[in-house]
Amino acid sequence: MAFSLAFLALLIERLVGYPQWLVARIGHPVMWIGALIDRLEKRFNDLSLSFGHRRRNGVIAFLILAAVTLIIALFVERSLLWLPFGLFVVAIVSSSLIAQKSLEAHVKAVAVGLETGGLDGGRKAVSMIVGRDPDQLDEAGVSRAAIESLAENFSDGITAPVVWLGLLGLPGAALYKATNTADSMIGHRNARYGAFGWAAARFDDLVNLPASRLTALLFIAAAAIVPGTSAKAAWAAVRRDARKHKSPNAGWPEAAMAGALGLALAGPRVYDGVLVDDHMMGEGGRREATADDIRRALALARVADLLLIILFGLLADGFSVLG
Repeated sequence: MAFSLAFLALLIERLVGYPQWLVARIGHPVMWIGALIDRLEKRFNDLSLSFGHRRRNGVIAFLILAAVTLIIALFVERSLLWLPFGLFVVAIVSSSLIAQKSLEAHVKAVAVGLETGGLDGGRKAVSMIVGRDPDQLDEAGVSRAAIESLAENFSDGITAPVVWLGLLGLPGAALYKATNTADSMIGHRNARYGAFGWAAARFDDLVNLPASRLTALLFIAAAAIVPGTSAKAAWAAVRRDARKHKSPNAGWPEAAMAGALGLALAGPRVYDGVLVDDHMMGEGGRREATADDIRRALALARVADLLLIILFGLLADGFSVLG
């Protein structure tokens, strides 16, 4: 059932997305999760406590977040499955945890911004999807940032929730989304969150591991189909560079994307005025990325998304036959 659920959710989100009118009326699951994380952080993250005490409080807060998320998701799934066409209704709910349409729209906006508004337009658009200082980016930096965000968020925002939806149903996808949201909010290695966000960051590394590898394979397969991209170079970049990234997971999709496009992504970047050194993904590739490269990356991601949908369609069909 869960693979059928994942397949349906992918199709629904690809076709419909999460309507803005619904966001205006009731918000979005990520907003609800974020509100809970914010309350837990204010309650448990006392900066006057020792590092060890704050890390222990962070573990407690994360366990509360996980428990609340699982209980609600399990209740919603079990309740809806009793309805006529219950699986389809659960798939509609589950589709809110996938970000195919919104990711494509945000990244495409960067290309459009560069093409119509020049560097200022590109900086404004890319500031919506990356944490680095846009004022420090030239046109190539804006383009690389958008492509890196596309690669990493394809794994985090599409592949990973679908994988956990396919394995554990709505509770699995919801717990993944709660974990990933917590990592983005409190998983930073700084004075405020280094201890408190430790549990969320480490668990996020763990649950993203299968999706990051699968996303790299999807990009490699897509590069064998999309004109002007190279599956061979994508595979070589993954084998050479993926494990050298600071993140245990981000390097896999970024290296595959970089190799496929013939670019050098990642490397040194500035966050909040601090230079963060990192290894190049696609080392030896071209650094002068452009809006055209963003559009090539989007074409690659669209084909990879189609391959993901086909994969889960086959899994759903295969398990229904076995069942």
